[in-house]
Amino acid sequence: MHRQNHYDFVGLIESKQQAKKLERYRNKIGLAQAISNVSNKIWAFIDEVFEFVLTLIYAKCDAIERIELWDSLYAMASDMDAPWLVGGDFNVIWDEEEKLGGLPVSLNEIDDFRHCINTCNLFDLGFKGSIFTWWNGRAEEDCIFKILDRCLANVEFQQKFPGIEVQHLSKTGSDHSPMFLKCDIETPPIKDILSS
Repeated sequence: MHRQNHYDFVGLIESKQQAKKLERYRNKIGLAQAISNVSNKIWAFIDEVFEFVLTLIYAKCDAIERIELWDSLYAMASDMDAPWLVGGDFNVIWDEEEKLGGLPVSLNEIDDFRHCINTCNLFDLGFKGSIFTWWNGRAEEDCIFKILDRCLANVEFQQKFPGIEVQHLSKTGSDHSPMFLKCDIETPPIKDILSS
């Protein structure tokens, strides 16, 4: 996909690869820099001309550890006035309608997620493409679909990149849909529009 579209940034979540392979994948993809988080669950590949500050927090995946992820987001939100974006697999849904099939939804998990996002003053950027981003790979009555992957941003980010688009791409080789984030740098920031 990178060879066709020439991305400035590629992020992988739960790569299930050894950390020592990070540099080999960077070479294969052809981007200038590669970094991973402490748990090696998040990989980021960055083009040298792409200017931004990237903070990778320790990725947690189960419900007990999710509290630590929320705490990390709270800490970042309180320290940051700058534009920021949080995206990826949150392993939790925002609303009961974001799940099809399987056991009933845990409202406690939904409430925790909503509380965290609202406290951090983040907003879902929406999306184009497939509604569900995760599928359990089963058929008929055992089939479960969920929206687990999303991009969230604060108001400052949305003002800086008013033409931002998130697209859910087709699943290939994973149970999650890749997300494509497009920042239209031709659209002037909202502050510039208001001041002219």
